[in-house]
Amino acid sequence: MKIEEKLKNLPSSPGVYQFKEASGKVIYVGKAKNLKNRVRQYFQNTPAYGKTATMISKIADAEITITDNEVEALILEYNLIKELKPRYNVNLKDDKSYPYIVITKEPFPRIFPTRKKRSDGSRYFGPYTDVKSMRYALKIISNTFKVRSCNFNLAEESIKTGKFKVCLDYHINKCEGPCEALQTRDSYNESIEQAARLLNGKTMSLLKELNDKMKALSENMQFEKAAKLRDKIESLKVYSEKQKMIGEEIIDRDIFAVETMENDGCGMILKIRDGKVIGKTHLYIGNVIDKEENELIENLIIDYYSKTEYIPDEIFVQTELEEKESLTKWLQGKEKDKTKKVEIINPKIGEKAKLVNMVKANAKLMLDELKLAKIKKEFITPSVEVLKNNLKMDILPRRIECFDISHIQGTDTVASMISFLDGKPRKSEYRKYKIQSVLNEAGEPDDFLSIREVIYRRYKRLLEENKSLPDLIVVDGGKGQLSSAVKVLKDIGIRTQDTRGETQEGREKKENIYSAIVPVDSKGASPLVLPKSVYIIGLAKKLEEVFLPGESEAVSIPKASAGLRLLQKIRNEAHRFAITFHQSTRDKRTLTTELLKIPGIGEKTAQKLLKEIGSVELIKEKIETDFEEVKKLVGKKTAEKLLKYLTLQ
Repeated sequence: MKIEEKLKNLPSSPGVYQFKEASGKVIYVGKAKNLKNRVRQYFQNTPAYGKTATMISKIADAEITITDNEVEALILEYNLIKELKPRYNVNLKDDKSYPYIVITKEPFPRIFPTRKKRSDGSRYFGPYTDVKSMRYALKIISNTFKVRSCNFNLAEESIKTGKFKVCLDYHINKCEGPCEALQTRDSYNESIEQAARLLNGKTMSLLKELNDKMKALSENMQFEKAAKLRDKIESLKVYSEKQKMIGEEIIDRDIFAVETMENDGCGMILKIRDGKVIGKTHLYIGNVIDKEENELIENLIIDYYSKTEYIPDEIFVQTELEEKESLTKWLQGKEKDKTKKVEIINPKIGEKAKLVNMVKANAKLMLDELKLAKIKKEFITPSVEVLKNNLKMDILPRRIECFDISHIQGTDTVASMISFLDGKPRKSEYRKYKIQSVLNEAGEPDDFLSIREVIYRRYKRLLEENKSLPDLIVVDGGKGQLSSAVKVLKDIGIRTQDTRGETQEGREKKENIYSAIVPVDSKGASPLVLPKSVYIIGLAKKLEEVFLPGESEAVSIPKASAGLRLLQKIRNEAHRFAITFHQSTRDKRTLTTELLKIPGIGEKTAQKLLKEIGSVELIKEKIETDFEEVKKLVGKKTAEKLLKYLTLQ
């Protein structure tokens, strides 16, 4: 059915509409109290502007879904946008990078940080954009509520049969031993619920409740239990005092504000519980051009409360919302306590309006940071441009990889590969290599063989994985190391620049000649793919000379050149990384050798001890202070051998 026909037959019911382009792809999802009136608005004679006009010009079809009420339409719209990610809808950036605190759904729940939310009945608190405050909350919970840190499956039957034993946490008073039935399930879960109240910001009401219990226990002469509650109260007071009081009202309130700039936006949520600020969360928003503030706030509210279980008494917003009634119904429908009232308020004057403006200012601050990060990402250090001119390259050396070899008289030879992007280190791309080809035919250390090995391993792998090559390869060394690297690259099918400043015409001529001699495959199909090409240089340490393939003399680069300084910075970083790895490798070998002197200690056991505990000195200290822990790690007999040997040293 053509879209004109569909427009004639639209119902006056609430629901959701999806606009599709000619290919059938959904480009926009919207909701409406009255589908007939809302959808027809897009096709009236009143001209649209900007992105809305562009979207309308692409609409080839519309799909309608009727819902029972506006609340259902609201949620269906949100879910469809999340699933389909239409081009012209507001894009709430996923907050996967921010952690949550989870209380697991188990007989004896655990509490820990996570970046993954699962639909398994567990409770999630967050997301925490301030990881420091999240860690502090977890520390308070661990110290105050004595929540278990183990991963045991504490099923009732397992506890009855004595499957588990208490760990160190029990002995240092950080757990009350539910694994050995030393704490009842009811007692443990009471602590969990108190921890949940703390995470929801209900510290003041929790303190009042604990104070009342402590007084009752004291009156009943149960002084030991009262003392435990007193310690818990003192810990919670310290936590509560770190939170800022806002005004005189003891109320739960979330404040929403949004700021936009060009096509980007940032939504900010300030969380107030019992009148105190317990934290803030921000969410970046894309595709905001032509979108009204109220639409952005509505999207923000739905997204936020779809992910969090606690809903406050009041929600402050910076503008009146069109869907206020529907949102209020939806929020109250999520509440466990159906008698609770939730209000969405747009304060116009006074201290409450100032609060909203403060949150909006914070949103602007975060948006400015996003813009600055984008600018920095797009900005290329001027030294990269200078280096291009110094080396007479035809491309900008945005991605540079540099290699260095490190050893002491041929022992423990290692190589480093570091990567710079736009003149800045890209540490996630750094690589370490243990070199096997370290000796020449005369049995002497050979840096040329080492550089060949690491160049082969690095770029053979990139070719096999069909990954892009860097714009420039830097080898730490002179003509010898450079020649070794060039030969390996040629052997694996990577061409390097043969002469400085080769013209485009020259390269095309060379490629035409090459294409003419490349054989067709056995079936007579098209020629094989041409080898990839790359720029490579050698940087000699002594005189800071730069060598190019096929050139007998060093390139003349001014000592004060920003391009040369960039090369030196890259080479020094490769050298630092190689030295650090070499020292680590040598230390591990030395430590392993020392442990292997102990009768009955094999290489696997030595490596295990070093990995889990560290140095020989630390192993000695551990075995003297915590023999049981070492026994668990390597077994009773081996632990006894270690104890006997190390205590005699």
